[in-house]
Amino acid sequence: MIKMNNRVYNVAIVGYGGMGSYHVQLIEPVSQISVIGVYDTVEYRMELGKEAGYKTYESLDAVLADELVDVVLIATPNDVHKDIAIQALQAGKHVICEKPVTITSTDFKDIVKVANQENRVFTVHQNRRWDEDFRIAKDLIDKKTLGELFHLESRVQGANGIPGDWRQLKDYGGGMLLDWGVHLLDQLLLVTDSQIESVTATLSYILGTEVDDGFTSYITFKDGLTALVEVGTTNYVKLPRWYIKGTEGTAVIRDWDLSGEIITRNPDVAHVEPKPIKAGQGLTKTMAPPSEESTLKFAIEKPDLKPQSFYENFVSAIEGKSELAIKHDEVLRVLVLIETIFEAAETKSVIHRSI
Repeated sequence: MIKMNNRVYNVAIVGYGGMGSYHVQLIEPVSQISVIGVYDTVEYRMELGKEAGYKTYESLDAVLADELVDVVLIATPNDVHKDIAIQALQAGKHVICEKPVTITSTDFKDIVKVANQENRVFTVHQNRRWDEDFRIAKDLIDKKTLGELFHLESRVQGANGIPGDWRQLKDYGGGMLLDWGVHLLDQLLLVTDSQIESVTATLSYILGTEVDDGFTSYITFKDGLTALVEVGTTNYVKLPRWYIKGTEGTAVIRDWDLSGEIITRNPDVAHVEPKPIKAGQGLTKTMAPPSEESTLKFAIEKPDLKPQSFYENFVSAIEGKSELAIKHDEVLRVLVLIETIFEAAETKSVIHRSI
């Protein structure tokens, strides 16, 4: 990696839609990186760029020819990520790409090969590693607050369908597995060091589009951990964002508002035999709640530590001061898992594969 003195790195955004323009908000607080220009094939977005005070480019070639541009940020439909990334790297630019970086793992490996050849920094905006709900869940797991983790469920659900643009089209890399699934699977693979042992999945096509409007995948790890990962766009009543089970307790985080609770076994109280409760037309002790004295209940609390931002880490990597927070092998592993979920759903089988 080439080490450079502190300076401001100029960014050109290719694809100035919702995510492209949102990146401006993420970049503004970081003193060492700045947006100077935008390029989009949609005219009104170019006008928005001009109104925001940015230079607008007539073509991708014009972006790549601009010697003032240090970094190209790709926020286009998924199907053109690879071509734009390789062209930008070969033009001597560092590259940030929106997720999913590519539709296939092979395409991603091709990009990484070029980045290494050109000695440029290439990374993927897996931004939901910084979500507070995930950081809370990971902290509970890392600290073994619930004992040894043995099962977790991670979901995002809504009732608004697939956004009405290219995300509904297969050729553009649309569908919820590639859209939201990439985030949830990336988070999942960060909470355990274990390799995956098997994958099964179903895709939902309730809305009648050519791409999935949701999916459910059941993943088993070699250390015994099981995980249910689910995305839905036809859910008028949502299930919890996180449901985490350990040998000593259970946690639920209901949504991004961080509502929820943590209940653990009270180590200072011996096991208390539950009292039977009436359940429907019968009695049960098995499903009765544990006694109040035998458990401890905690509220969900926001994490205190403010993590280094995505862009601070990116600049630090350019300058050779730190490794990328989002490593290439981690991105590749997520893509391979996505491909395996597609295969499991299409073949209606359990795929036994070390991932």
